[in-house]
Amino acid sequence: MRTAWWVVGAVAAIVLCGAMAFSQAQNFRGAPDSAKETKNPYEGDPAGAEAGKPLYHLRCARCHGETGRGSGNIPALRAGEIRKATPGEVFWFITRGDPKREMPSWRKLPADQRWKIVSYVKSDSLQKGALASAASPAQSAALNLRSPNAPFTDFRYEAPGVDRKITVNDLPKPFMTKSSDNGPDVVARPRDAWPKAPNGFKVDLYAAGLENPRLLRAAPNGDIFLAESEAGRIRVFRGMGSDGTPEQMQVFATRMKRPYGIAFYPPGPDPQWVYIGCENEVVRYPYKNGDMAARGNSEHLLSLPTDGHWTRSVEFSPDGKKMFVAVGSRSNVDDPDTTPEEKNRADILAFDPDGKNMRVYAYGIRNAGGGLAVDRTTGELWCSVNERDELGDNLVPDYITHVEDGGFYGWPWWYMGAHQDPRHKGKHLELKDKAIVPDVLLQPHNASLGITFYDGKQFPAEYQGDIFAGQHGSWNKAARTGYEVIRVPLHQSGKASGDYQDFLTGFVLPNGQVWGRPVAVTVAQDGSLLVSDDGSNSIWRVSYVGK
Repeated sequence: MRTAWWVVGAVAAIVLCGAMAFSQAQNFRGAPDSAKETKNPYEGDPAGAEAGKPLYHLRCARCHGETGRGSGNIPALRAGEIRKATPGEVFWFITRGDPKREMPSWRKLPADQRWKIVSYVKSDSLQKGALASAASPAQSAALNLRSPNAPFTDFRYEAPGVDRKITVNDLPKPFMTKSSDNGPDVVARPRDAWPKAPNGFKVDLYAAGLENPRLLRAAPNGDIFLAESEAGRIRVFRGMGSDGTPEQMQVFATRMKRPYGIAFYPPGPDPQWVYIGCENEVVRYPYKNGDMAARGNSEHLLSLPTDGHWTRSVEFSPDGKKMFVAVGSRSNVDDPDTTPEEKNRADILAFDPDGKNMRVYAYGIRNAGGGLAVDRTTGELWCSVNERDELGDNLVPDYITHVEDGGFYGWPWWYMGAHQDPRHKGKHLELKDKAIVPDVLLQPHNASLGITFYDGKQFPAEYQGDIFAGQHGSWNKAARTGYEVIRVPLHQSGKASGDYQDFLTGFVLPNGQVWGRPVAVTVAQDGSLLVSDDGSNSIWRVSYVGK
């Protein structure tokens, strides 16, 4: 009896499909054979891997770590599975992404940049850095460095109450030191490690066990709103018990893409909306004082460009007529003239409260997405800025400054006034004299983020109206800097004189390991200061107990 032809065909198809499935199952993350065989155009080119290093820092290090060690459920990039994968498989995977593993798709990133990242990930440079980090947790190289020359400093010399001031005359020339790759691999807080504040102040643990706590904002009624960015939610805390911890805690809203900025509208004691700045949009929820859960669905107001710097601070002018949204650059120092993806980035944008009538309020600000605030006494908008990397240990200073309407702050062609970035030599000479020198120059690579004006009644009178800012910490410096909260005195005048103080320190251990990373600051109803820390996933409370 002859077997029907269709039976033979079906069996053959099953065998073929099974063979293909088995083949793809052996490939990295199920990549097709065609991807496995795809060649990297930068294969064997050291320049390709070197060009991938800053791209890796900007796109990948936030999750995988600067040295590729991974954390939690995020795999180490030196793991055997990834090391065995071909460049084509890795390229296919980062292009496609994997939502189940919380791996985003990088399809919108130009293909040549994806290949450069692959080159760097597969290079000996990343692997040796990862192994060196694992083998040397004491950061011996940084600890053996000589003392920094004032006014520059590092974690070894940070201490509460120390005054600091950097001026443009202190700036070194570009490339005086090599560009460092010294990002932190955060460790668990040791039992005896605790933030340090000036004499007369006490530090307590307000909340713990959070998930990526970022921006904090106090609502007009005293409730504390927190963005847990990677979890995609906003959380609310209410009251304060005798032990200094909140009496109530509840999730306000969820399912957002990296929420960060929080603002209440209209300004004043009786808001009707809470606005949330997400990576890809600004939304608002109907709100009444006392709401601990959203009383309605979110309303989409405007879309924002994604990738690159993703934090989106939101703030309103005192009269409520302008909504400010800070959008950081997509890159370290790409020229917007030749990089269309930088359009409407490295700016502070202004909108009507309904999200319409966008205009550029200030530009040349590499990344103010981490911190906007309005001084309610003067009505001025202020920002906290992450400046560019890879010009050396002591360039370019991060900064805090008031923001002028139409002001140009230099990025990417100029910095700190008329200092030209050598990577853009000869470009936009007409902007040289327009570049504004910021009010307060901070340590380069501090990663200055959330800011607030102190308007409480608990601290001594000389603190009234001063700025407090979270310094998330450096990666592009041989000896760590940042990892603290600073105070910027405004001398009860609304004006900065260029100086600042270390205020809350101790987040780096003597051996150089990091256990805490301050993000943002807000003032609680009792006048204490609350500080979010996404290194230990905590909120710290700083109260004044002195006379």
